Amino acid sequence: MIKNTFNIGISCALVLVLFNCGKKEAEPKAAPLLPYPVIQVSKQNVTTYETFPTSIEGEVNSEVRPKISGYIKEVLVTEGQAVKQGQLLFKLETQSLSQDAQAAKANVNAAQVEVDKLKPLVEKNIISNVQLETANAKLLQAQSTYNSIGANIDYANVKSPVDGFVGSINFRKGALVSAQNTMPLTNVSSIDEVYAYFSMNEKAFISFMADAKGETAKEKLEQFPEVKLQLANGELYKKSGRIETITGDINTQTGTITFRAKFDNKAGLLRNGSSGTILIPKTYTDVLVIPSESTYERQGKSFVYQVIQDSLVDKPIAVLKSSGRLFIIKDGIEVGETILAKGLNKVSSGSKIKPIMKPLDSIINSFNTVFK
Repeated sequence: MIKNTFNIGISCALVLVLFNCGKKEAEPKAAPLLPYPVIQVSKQNVTTYETFPTSIEGEVNSEVRPKISGYIKEVLVTEGQAVKQGQLLFKLETQSLSQDAQAAKANVNAAQVEVDKLKPLVEKNIISNVQLETANAKLLQAQSTYNSIGANIDYANVKSPVDGFVGSINFRKGALVSAQNTMPLTNVSSIDEVYAYFSMNEKAFISFMADAKGETAKEKLEQFPEVKLQLANGELYKKSGRIETITGDINTQTGTITFRAKFDNKAGLLRNGSSGTILIPKTYTDVLVIPSESTYERQGKSFVYQVIQDSLVDKPIAVLKSSGRLFIIKDGIEVGETILAKGLNKVSSGSKIKPIMKPLDSIINSFNTVFK
């Protein structure tokens, strides 16, 4: 009985071994490919901007200076106030001048009395005409002195030379001022229109003029594109400006040449002394464009990941121009090729992905469209 039981157990074990040996090992499942956005390389017309720091001046920017020396008696305007030509801005102390004027007037009166006394004597040939001419000369001299003092009294009333806005007031009541002061009393600027001054180095100037339309310098100036102004707070000024003049020589100390652009400023947002950045547009026609975030750098060179079916292959490229998050490509990729749009830091050459085709604008939609 025990022997039979033992035989049955061995038989069952053999059956189990044979059964397990007949089963194939289960193959591990492949991990699913992760989705990544990709774009197809295409050509576009693109406008980029060259930037230059600029300083703003009113179309008229006039220094206000006293013509005589004296203490400021009154300041009649405030900084930023709109004034008219001829409006009184400052009054200087004139007490000593008034005293001089009284003395000069007395001299005029005395000279006049002398002339009036000599006239009838000359007419009666009692005295010679030379004496009367001498008296008349003294009268004219006395009148000239009186008029000069009167003019100085009038100069004590310092008036605005132009319509405009008052700048910083550099001297206050009680200050002694004169025409020799290095600093003006203030400035009055007419800012309905303003000038933006900016400079280019010689290399940039040559390229700029070479790209400009027209045969002569005058034609090029007339056909320069309108320029934009970026304000100190980073916002774009609403009105465009035009380049009006270019200096005739290059500054030998700085190696630059100065441009002047004119902007309408009737709203008064721009002030004399404001700063900003001039943006000069340049249009590239029918060029390859990709987002800058679709590239990466290695050893000083730029690359993209070309997508071939579901695999990534790194490919070197040459960038012609950058504009914010946009790259214009000079060489390395062709129209119709597919490249990885985002997530480059999560993959490497040879990685497999699930490509999800995206339009270019959806990748660069976080900044203003630059396509025409």
